Amino acid sequence: MAAQQLKQLPLSSGTGTGLVTLLLTLSCLLSEALPQDAGRLHPPGEEPACDGHRVDVCGVCAGDGSSCDVVSGTFSRSVLTVGYHKILEIPSGARNIRIQEMVKSRNYLALRTSGGDSIINGKWAIDRPGVFFAAGTQLTYRRPNEIRSRTGESITAPGPTSQELHLYLIYQQPGPSVLYEYILPKENTLNSQPAPPSHIQPLAETQGLYDIEGQGYSLPDANGVNGVHPNQVLSDPLSPTPNGPGPQLHPGQLSSYIWRRTGTTLCTATCGTGRRQVVFSCVEQVTGTVVPGDLCEHSQHPASQTEDCNTQLCPAFWDVGEWSECSKTCGPGAQHRQVLCRQPLGNGSVSAVGPRHCRHLEQPETTSSCQLKICSEWQIRSEWTPCSVPCGVGQHTRDVRCVDNLGDVVTDEECNMQMRPEDVQNCDMGPCSRSWFFTRWSDRCSAECGEGRRSRTVVCLLNHISSLPLDGCGDERPEELTPCDIGPCQHRLEWYTGPWGQCSSECGNGTQSRSVVCLLHSNGSLEVTAPSNCSHLPRPPDTQTCHLKRCGAKWFVTEWSACSRSCDTGYRVREVRCMTDDMTQSSGCDPSLTPDDREECNTHPCVPEIDAKCQDMYYNCNVVVQARLCVYSYYRTACCVSCTRVGQREARLSGR
Repeated sequence: MAAQQLKQLPLSSGTGTGLVTLLLTLSCLLSEALPQDAGRLHPPGEEPACDGHRVDVCGVCAGDGSSCDVVSGTFSRSVLTVGYHKILEIPSGARNIRIQEMVKSRNYLALRTSGGDSIINGKWAIDRPGVFFAAGTQLTYRRPNEIRSRTGESITAPGPTSQELHLYLIYQQPGPSVLYEYILPKENTLNSQPAPPSHIQPLAETQGLYDIEGQGYSLPDANGVNGVHPNQVLSDPLSPTPNGPGPQLHPGQLSSYIWRRTGTTLCTATCGTGRRQVVFSCVEQVTGTVVPGDLCEHSQHPASQTEDCNTQLCPAFWDVGEWSECSKTCGPGAQHRQVLCRQPLGNGSVSAVGPRHCRHLEQPETTSSCQLKICSEWQIRSEWTPCSVPCGVGQHTRDVRCVDNLGDVVTDEECNMQMRPEDVQNCDMGPCSRSWFFTRWSDRCSAECGEGRRSRTVVCLLNHISSLPLDGCGDERPEELTPCDIGPCQHRLEWYTGPWGQCSSECGNGTQSRSVVCLLHSNGSLEVTAPSNCSHLPRPPDTQTCHLKRCGAKWFVTEWSACSRSCDTGYRVREVRCMTDDMTQSSGCDPSLTPDDREECNTHPCVPEIDAKCQDMYYNCNVVVQARLCVYSYYRTACCVSCTRVGQREARLSGR
């Protein structure tokens, strides 16, 4: 019913009033014809109860996608003045808002309300990436920070917005490029007024519209057509007929509607060669007016076509890394960062290029001065202590500490070690007199029986308390030994050792030995007796290790391997290495003294083992061998000895 009424509506083309009247009438008729849930906009994430119907791109239950438009465009300028530049006004009610900086740069995106309240990056204060709530929706602000990232900042919001939003660019680096896109209900589009341009910079240079299927159309003028602002989405033009419910073809009459190229989608890349799809629309042949697609033959719709676009090379840019830590923990220092010239490629990747490709841009600094805090300083906190000795040369000390700028004691590393005051000095208290010092006599006699000696230690030292003249200790040295006698020796057994012999090795580790005998002391005489008589006494060792000097690097060899042949000359091998005293491999050995690592062995000839039953039955078996007849069983048996010998000889030759 509603569709039939639509076909009978008289339309007046070319006037804005007729178009508005038509859309209002369509809205009333559709509200009567569609189900109760149809035509209602649902916020993103809310699944409407459509009773099996599909939700269209506008979020309308059982809708046909005609209640909204997708507004998109790209803002780009080569050079601007440093500061805030308004590039877009987003009307109230916008949904699925997506704002993306095409290339990472030192520029920033900013967002305000129409009343001037800052939402993101306002008043020259850069916010951290995150989630913000304003204008009745949730806005997500992202800013990639990795040096390998090539994408710039972005702001997204599901909407719908409750008030108008203004998008700004904080310009700091030439060549900004910002892509924006949002969905706007048609009633908002029709009622929206053209936004006044920024007093600093005009609005975006290029803008585009998307229809419901996502196909883009290029507007002929960035400032609007026929008084319509670029943010005001144009309705699909209609070509009604004054008589009846629409155009009707009579038999034999050619169709007045054809498929014609009317535009292209947005290019997949702003530079470096992208791809875009050609858009074909159904138009009236005479006027070229775009009409609904069902008026043309779908079988004659041209095949999908794509073409190259934006083939110019992408401008190179400086990719700036993070600053390193300051080189000094206090005082003036320096910090560094990596700055690379990169150029976007057509395949979506980014390649590092030479600095000359970025010479149109000012190269960011790679080194910067830094100072984390004021350095600490040395403080002397005590006077010199008294000298450590009463006479002669001693030392005295004082307390020196490193103190920070708050007066707290810190570690010495916080101060300049080259400027540290001395905390230890020598002191000379004058010469000291000398005297003989000695210990008391030892308690034990050197002999267990018979005559022996007791000892003491005598040394000439400085006398700190004597007032004797400084004439030294003199020649009258006190005795260090005195005789002692415990009594005569009677039948006493004792181990006696001789001197150590020579070391068994001239260098490295060796052994040396000595003689150890059991002696019997009896009435002042010594008699050698059997070692078993002294078994109750600990026996001194008769061998010990010795080390005269380091050998340095020497050749070491392993045992020879088995011979490769049991007779008739084979060979055997061994491993040869040059090693130091600590058994590590070295190259310091004399190459002329390198031991052989291969030699011949078993040079005696092989004696064939002839079976007693193996005999030559003919005197001319040598002819059989020469004629090479031993391969036959008969001759091999008749001339067994000759054929066996030749077979062994051939086997030896083939084995070499």
